[in-house]
Amino acid sequence: MRQFPLEMHHVAPGRLVEWQLRATAEPQGPDRGDAEGKKASFNQDKHFTVAEESRSDDDPMASWVAVTFEVEGALDEPALTRALLAFVQRHEVLRCEFRRLAGELACEPLAVDDLTVEPRYVATFDSAERLREFLGERFTRSIDTLSWPLFTMGAVLRPDSATVYLAFDHIVCDGMSMPVVVHDVLTSYEALRRGEEAVLPPAPSYLDFADAQRRRYLSIDSGDERLDYWKSFTARGGEFFPRFPLDLGVEPDRMYPIVNEASTLLDAAETEVFEKACLQVDAKPFMGLLGSVAVCLRDAGGPGVYRGFMPVSERGREDWNNSVGWFVNTLPIEFDASPGKDFAQVMTGVRAGFTEMMRHLDVPFVRAWQLLAPEEFAGRSWPYPVNFFSYIDMRRCQGAERHDEWRPATHVWSARANGACSWFQRDADGLHMNSLYVDTPAARRTMGDFQEALRLTVQSIARTGGFRRPVALTAPRRPEPEAARVRG
Repeated sequence: MRQFPLEMHHVAPGRLVEWQLRATAEPQGPDRGDAEGKKASFNQDKHFTVAEESRSDDDPMASWVAVTFEVEGALDEPALTRALLAFVQRHEVLRCEFRRLAGELACEPLAVDDLTVEPRYVATFDSAERLREFLGERFTRSIDTLSWPLFTMGAVLRPDSATVYLAFDHIVCDGMSMPVVVHDVLTSYEALRRGEEAVLPPAPSYLDFADAQRRRYLSIDSGDERLDYWKSFTARGGEFFPRFPLDLGVEPDRMYPIVNEASTLLDAAETEVFEKACLQVDAKPFMGLLGSVAVCLRDAGGPGVYRGFMPVSERGREDWNNSVGWFVNTLPIEFDASPGKDFAQVMTGVRAGFTEMMRHLDVPFVRAWQLLAPEEFAGRSWPYPVNFFSYIDMRRCQGAERHDEWRPATHVWSARANGACSWFQRDADGLHMNSLYVDTPAARRTMGDFQEALRLTVQSIARTGGFRRPVALTAPRRPEPEAARVRG
């Protein structure tokens, strides 16, 4: 399972059906029995606020995250209808409306029995290209942070197979939720087809996680000692946000259309060797990749000390691994990757930086941002291109043992940006990269050269156990398939 642009996904044409979620009653808000109501998480509140403000200026900040997967054989529509309803009933955050109450963002869930799912025929497509265009437009039009429901569900049906899709607003999910979606829906569907009820592990509500987080951290102030890690990071760099160190050709206070690009850095066999090379210097594969990113940025003119943001899942802190929600904190990480350091020495720095970062996982990123950079917090986006690194090993996700059969894929989209974000995934097929960045001539050159330098670097580690010799960014690059570069 990997992440790549929807435009790169070949979905065979067929008959398209969507399942509409309908409510038969009002949400169960604070005036309906819950004296205080549940509060949204800091991530959700900031996301919702940006949507409110951009809508008021008729300048929406649109985005979505989607998952697609395959069903072999003729689709049993009644069974999938019941499976989709059970999925929504199982995850409380999907049944929520978000409302601003006295300045706080409240989550008001519908009761399980107050929901219905109704299939509706949409159209029949005889062209994969027209189908892809339709789905992209459909996701963009139908997903609205300020309107319930906050996701859409459908399938492309063919005589001997079907492609199922679900697309979500980020306010109800994160990247690690996508394997949960696939596992829950298909496990229920297959059980229902056998005439059984699905047996799924417990999935605690994200609303409980969000509410507890907000109640715990809403009262802290900028003098709280738990913010000392953030303060020291900011003091050393001079800014709360670590800048992306290469030229993207962006102007201050301007948002740009995006390029959504994906490629494979290492195949399965190369990735196995890469992992062994990392383990030989007491590093995990993501550390080897992060160190490689730092060295490539340095060789391209960036600083010797790597400073960046890294999203970290909070699912493992308690039993949230089977839940849908936004269980992501973002933390700063810093380590020395100066010229002259070999692979083992850089890995020592990465390991120390990561260990120190994880000691401070507790404080929510959005709360630290609000308290320590209030002027920038008032903005609708990060203030300038920010250095960002994300890694997920999809082989460890729920249902990974059946991914070859289900063929799931994740797709993200955003209308505009002012920088670059890269996500890395490892799956059974290798190590992959998906980047969204501003559509400028400088950014296309910079990101294309960076991607090729990174590919050569991780290949060098796999083949020799160390970094390759620096190569200028103007070196010739291996041509990429046309479909790998998608303009947003």
